Amino acid sequence: MKPASPIVSTEWLAKHLEAPDIRIADASWYLSQAGRNAKAEYESAHIPGAVFFDIDDLSDENSVYPHMLAPAPKFASRMRRLGLGDGNLIVVYDGAGIYSSARAWWMLRAMGHDDVVVLDGGFPKWKAEHRPIEDMAPAPYPRHFTPRPNNALLRSFDQVKANIATKTEQVVDARGAQRFAAKEPEPRPGVRGGHIPGSANVPYTEFTQPDGTLKSKAALDELFAARGVDPAKPVVTTCGSGVTASIALLALSVLGAKDASLYDGSWSEWGSRADAPIET
Repeated sequence: MKPASPIVSTEWLAKHLEAPDIRIADASWYLSQAGRNAKAEYESAHIPGAVFFDIDDLSDENSVYPHMLAPAPKFASRMRRLGLGDGNLIVVYDGAGIYSSARAWWMLRAMGHDDVVVLDGGFPKWKAEHRPIEDMAPAPYPRHFTPRPNNALLRSFDQVKANIATKTEQVVDARGAQRFAAKEPEPRPGVRGGHIPGSANVPYTEFTQPDGTLKSKAALDELFAARGVDPAKPVVTTCGSGVTASIALLALSVLGAKDASLYDGSWSEWGSRADAPIET
């Protein structure tokens, strides 16, 4: 049975570790400057039964932008191979607390698989509580995955650009304040600094607590309100390349937001296009 919240506790997962309908996926991914190898870390230690959900491998290799959502046939093929599919409640986690697991959560939902939750606090919390880990990669049975792309969760460049005039949707940028204000250079070459006109800045680091768990509903409500964002109204999230925008989306979902989507191209697309208006 799917929990009511899009996040589950380590205690909940420990109780349901052997449940036949639950599958676990390590969706760790890091920026190159972090100096971490997500696949190697998974191979040395992971939650029992977890498969490795490779965000880069699950991307559209034909796109010039980093890890854009893969076409449905490719995504479904990879899920089948991982044994993740129809009828499974998929629990995703990462090695940073709540970071790239939110991206995996969004990817699965964007492909129509709503039975997915994020492990609150991720692998760091699981290990800190001395819960079981293993280093043997499982050999999952292939499972049928039916892709049903949900375009309501996805926004394109043209849609976000049109929204500047209509202001139908609030835009939340999860990058750091210095990048948002163009006071710090963009990490990708050829990408201008600044932000989408009219967007609000809520850096992704502000959604979590020091232990890597998501802040309380009251704290999240307060955070969005302080930036002039109303979760009850339509929201689009963006960031550098679509990863940390997913954390903002997860926070909105925890608050019960019904009309929230993600701009997949994010700043790597917007900042590199000459036809994109920019504020600094």
